[in-house]
Amino acid sequence: MNSLSILHQVPEGHVGVYWTGGALLQTITDPGFHLKMPLITQYEPVQVTLQTDQVRDIPCGTKGGVMINFEKIEVVNQLGKGYVYETLLNYGVQYDKTWIYDKIHHEINQFCSSRTLQEVYIDVFYQIGEKMKDALQGDCTRYAPGIEIISVRVTKPTIPQSIRRNFRTHGRRTL
Repeated sequence: MNSLSILHQVPEGHVGVYWTGGALLQTITDPGFHLKMPLITQYEPVQVTLQTDQVRDIPCGTKGGVMINFEKIEVVNQLGKGYVYETLLNYGVQYDKTWIYDKIHHEINQFCSSRTLQEVYIDVFYQIGEKMKDALQGDCTRYAPGIEIISVRVTKPTIPQSIRRNFRTHGRRTL
């Protein structure tokens, strides 16, 4: 944002938050045009409508030691308008790095490390999204109550080529 500007616009679906001298102000503005003190007050729009965070390239090791990779996990979430100040005060504008991106990496690793490749890739794959949603929402409810996790979509992980080739060659149904 241009720090010399007096006038700024908060886009629809966002609220405006402000800092003076590095201190987060409790003032939160709705969409539209607003005035601020140039050079003294910094402004940032914060989305309060549904958003989808895409967490990419999540490596994890299974119980048997096989390294697999989840190419993409999508987390649909929303920061409640009434919680913007508290959330930014505690976690900053990049609050979703802590509560979504980093948390997905941690939870996927917890999930994989306690299960075999067969379980992760086939047997309980359908449960991963719901388990991730519950884990994320549980911590958000406890530590960052303004963040609501709506859903989590998980792509099939990629498995090592040698294991995939062996799986196809021998016509086995298990990994």
